Amino acid sequence: MSAEPLDFLSDFTENTSTRFVTFIGESMHRFDLAVTTTSRFYGKKLVTDLQSGLTAILGQDDLEEEGYLESFYRLEDDAAEDLRRFLTLVVGEAHFTD
Repeated sequence: MSAEPLDFLSDFTENTSTRFVTFIGESMHRFDLAVTTTSRFYGKKLVTDLQSGLTAILGQDDLEEEGYLESFYRLEDDAAEDLRRFLTLVVGEAHFTD
């Protein structure tokens, strides 16, 4: 164990809201998700697939990027489309304050 002090770049605590959702889409793929709302990440949501443990920071622009959900969450096209349809309902536009 090193005696050197840690060099924190950020250390922030915040109250967040997390929505836990389970659904099955037309593809018959089951999704178990945790969607966390935070004031960080320019209004994007933290979306965790509880089955795989994969978490992405997602906004509307990410949902529109071709192949992003398929690649990140390792989904077939039809399952990714089910996820995209759901996330369109809960993920808002990114907002920049500067």
